[in-house]
Amino acid sequence: MRLVETSSIVEGAVLGRTIYNEKGQVLLNEGVQLNNKLIELLMIKGIHHIHIQDDKTKDIKFHEKICPKLRLEAIGTIESTFKQIQDEAFLSNSFVIEKASKRYTELIRSLLIELKKDDELLALMSEVYVYDNYIFTHSLNVTMYSLAIGMQLKLSQKELETLGLGAILHDVGKMKIPEHILLKPGRLTLEEYEEVKKHAEEGFHLLRNVQTLPLLVAHCAFQHHERLNGTGYPRGIMGNDIHEFGKIIAVADVFDAVTSNRVYRQAMLPHEGLEILYAGSNTLFDSKVIEAFRQSVAIYPIGLTVELSDGRKGVVSRQNIGLSERPIVRILQENGAEVSPYDLDLRDELAIVIRNCDTTFKNE
Repeated sequence: MRLVETSSIVEGAVLGRTIYNEKGQVLLNEGVQLNNKLIELLMIKGIHHIHIQDDKTKDIKFHEKICPKLRLEAIGTIESTFKQIQDEAFLSNSFVIEKASKRYTELIRSLLIELKKDDELLALMSEVYVYDNYIFTHSLNVTMYSLAIGMQLKLSQKELETLGLGAILHDVGKMKIPEHILLKPGRLTLEEYEEVKKHAEEGFHLLRNVQTLPLLVAHCAFQHHERLNGTGYPRGIMGNDIHEFGKIIAVADVFDAVTSNRVYRQAMLPHEGLEILYAGSNTLFDSKVIEAFRQSVAIYPIGLTVELSDGRKGVVSRQNIGLSERPIVRILQENGAEVSPYDLDLRDELAIVIRNCDTTFKNE
């Protein structure tokens, strides 16, 4: 199985992973042979990368860290709560959250069990799920990245649960932003951006009145857009004035934002998202948090075609725990010529690094 750009697929390619919609319904099953009409449909749906099967990588499998049933259940809970808050008929938005808080706590505990059950790196390739509203899946993705970081930083179970609650509700304030701005399929005007920025403070005010949640959960919503150098919002606080959870969610939030498909922008690949974070290390983002993220999240996803510094080309076949930038690569080419496939563990080849990535379909 390999990860390729949908636009580069030729008719007859075979889908390597099932694609679902937000209701858990199958859009396309694994093993389906793609024709031009289906390829066009995937592009219209905003699915820019998919996994396909080929003979040389057919044994390479993508590991789903969180089971689809739990993922869809979590998104359903987020959607239900957020839409009730959006509905003006509800007199107390804080009451809506308070009523759902027990369910959110149970979800966070279930997610932690899933994340802890094996040593696999977390990899969220959102292209296999199609959602009508980005906010709901973003809230869950940010939660999983935040929990992975927190686990790497050795936070206690109680701290992880509070962090998870802060992450899953970090964008709840967006439900108070006019929908035509929130779902605008294009670049926001300066006035619209100022309106969107209000969501951090709106979220804080919503959550601080919820008696069944720690006050720190409200501060997660308040601080997830703050930056170490004071250039963030809404208060422009700096350095140690930002809580550790705010710093964690900031990293998770930015990474998921740039690596998820949006109507107006194609998703970056994970290693490109990491470069964005490193560019802001110790100015925008806490370097300790970035390092914990790097060690717990798969930067080069399974199936990605890569070129090594010695000129060899291949496909990422497995991950090395704690060394996300040094995976195991199934070598397919040497010196521009095809070779009998073999696996190269970059953990044991320290002089060799990944130089380039390629997601265009090539039948090597």
